[in-house]
This record gives sequence, C-alpha cells and structure tokens, in this order.
Amino acid sequence: MTILCLASYEKGHEFLRECKRQGWHVVLLTSESIRQSARFPEEIDEVFYMADEDHRWNLPHTLNAVAYLARTRVFDRIVPLDDFDVEVAAMLRENLRVPGMGETTAHYFRDKLAMRMRAAEAGIRVPDFVHVLHHGRVGAFLESVPGPWVLKPRSMAGAIGIRKVNDANQLWDIVHALGDEQSRYLLERFVPGDIFHVDSIVYEKEIRFAIASGYGKPPLEVAHGGGIFTTRILRRESETAQRLLAENQRVLAGLGLLRGVSHTEYIIGRDDGQVYFLETSARVGGAHIAELVEAASGINLWAEWAKVEMAGGHASYAAPAPRNDYAGLVVSLARQEHPDTSQFADPEVVWRMDRLHHVGLIVRSPEAARVQALLEDYTARVARDYHAAEPPRQQAAH
Repeated sequence: MTILCLASYEKGHEFLRECKRQGWHVVLLTSESIRQSARFPEEIDEVFYMADEDHRWNLPHTLNAVAYLARTRVFDRIVPLDDFDVEVAAMLRENLRVPGMGETTAHYFRDKLAMRMRAAEAGIRVPDFVHVLHHGRVGAFLESVPGPWVLKPRSMAGAIGIRKVNDANQLWDIVHALGDEQSRYLLERFVPGDIFHVDSIVYEKEIRFAIASGYGKPPLEVAHGGGIFTTRILRRESETAQRLLAENQRVLAGLGLLRGVSHTEYIIGRDDGQVYFLETSARVGGAHIAELVEAASGINLWAEWAKVEMAGGHASYAAPAPRNDYAGLVVSLARQEHPDTSQFADPEVVWRMDRLHHVGLIVRSPEAARVQALLEDYTARVARDYHAAEPPRQQAAH
C-alpha cells in the first residue's frame, strides 16, 4: 500500500514514521524552497519537490506531476500534512479517484466563509458575518451589526491576514484597497470573550478522542499585539470543557468530517456566555499544540491520524486510553538567537523548543492548578527575559 503525503511546509514527522511502522510505502511531495532546510525522517521511501512561490504550488503543475508519478505507483491514500495542502489533496483525490475527503467537504475545513455558512445551516451559533462581495449587503451589515468587526481572509491559516476594524470608513478603505481580492474575504462581528480549542480524532463520523484547551490571550491579540502565546488543557470535569466538547460534536457532524483529525476553535462570549464556533480544520493543530496534547494525554495526534488513514474505513480503529494529566504551553519570539532556558528547572517541564529566536516550554502535572501557576510564572519570566515582537503577518511565513 502506498501513501502520498503533501507538505508545503515541514510538518508531520510522526505521521510519516507511523506510516512506515504500519508497513506502507511513503511518498512525500514537498516544496523546493525547503529542500536544504527541512529534515524529514529518513524512513521516507521517496521524496519529490514541487517548485513553489511562498510555499504555494501551481495546481495544474501539481496535478500533472502527481499524475506522472501515478503512472508507476498506485496511490492508495493522499494526505495533506499542512492546512494549506488540504484543498490540493482534495483536488488530487478527485482527479485520481483516490478515497478520502473531496473538494466540497474540504472547503468546509479550509474556507472560513464556507464553514460558517455550513455551520449556520446546521443550527450552530456563529458570529454574524457577511461575504465581502456585494457592496450593498456589506453596507447593510455595517448598519445593522455594531462594530468593531473582524476582516478575515477566507483561506489563510491561524491569525494570518486578519484585521480588526473599528469604523465603516476604515473598512471601506481596506476593501477598496483589496481590489479584485475582495471576494476572498469575509467580515464578521467581533465577539469579545475567551478563545478555546478542541483537538479531536474522528473515525467513521464518530469522535474517538477529544480534548478541550483554553488560550491565554486570544491568538489574534497575540499576533497583532506581539504578545506571548499560551494555552493549557482545561479541567476535564469543568462545565466549560463539557460545553465545548458537546459543541464540538455538533460542529464536526454538521461539517461532515468522516475520518481524520481536527483542530477547532471556539469563543465563549463575555457579554452573553454563549459558545460560538469560530473555525475548524482537517489537520493537526499548529503552534506545538500536538506536543501539548501528547504531554497531557500520552496520545500523539500525528501518529493516530496515520492509523486512521491506514484503517480507511475498512478496519477497526480505537484511540489509545488517554492519560489524564494536565499540561500548559508557552511560546514566544526571543531576543536571543539561542535562548538559554535553564532557569526553568521545575520537574514539570517536559518539552523545550529548539528554534532560532524562539523560546517555548511545556509543563505537565496531575493538577490543573499547578499547571496554571507555572504557566503564569513562566509567561511573566519569558516577557521579562526573552520576549521580542514583530509586525503581524499578512501572508504565510517562509
């Protein structure tokens, strides 16, 4: 059995290793721009490189390249390892008739407008929104929905390209400056509140594992204010965790995820206490959230995703029994090229980030309160001794 993995960025090492452990022939298609820097596992059977511009591949060229490879290989699965690869993988599956998520469903997990429309149709609460397309409808939205608002690119990942807008004149200036790119955006009511995420494993439409976490500062605020990124596993018995898990069940069912993994974000409104669906994905969460989940539960989302793909609906799959520890993650840009984190010497530290001009740690404890205390202490020390900031990104990083 042969699996084709798409990775426009370096991602998914444990996914690739698990495929090999399962005895599959692993073919990786990745970006030419990372040929020299990427360190994918040596166990991969074949690696091919696509010419790219800012990690974007020409779709007709990609289809031709994969079709050429398919002359001498039978691809039983095609899997995207990064958010930007989800739609490419769906396009390839449709054209090569390989089992898996097709283009229509893929849009629900990549296109922020499509996922909101689908969720609203399923009766899921979302912030008021409008497609930046028909100017009359946008104007009516601005008059009927009080600001501030959030302007979001439909197909970027995370907080990339998102802008908070405070008045209608500012919004129209931005819209007109977008020119022909306007239709690739949506406008949404800004809902003040706390942001959460649920990370899930789904097999045959059934959630086999899910864990709820809460961000410190909202990712949008971190991206635009140059803050420090933190998140931690919620108390499993808490009302907040239970509400999020219940809503997550409705969202993934409503959007039609058959099998795979998902990172889904929610906001609990400060004014009304309601849970709002923000966005979802059909991949492992970024920003080292997979390491956070593994620290708390012992479950590696990348490896389990590989097992789900291997089973493919034809064999049984059961997620491992999770460990019920708690964990917290702190990540920041650093002033130092190689930050020395030896001052963080508590026995709860289980992971340290190894990346130029970054500092990051994960702590684990059986007690949620201990994790929270360490996270607050470490965040203050990172801010004092390491933290650096840069302008918010309007496109994907190299």
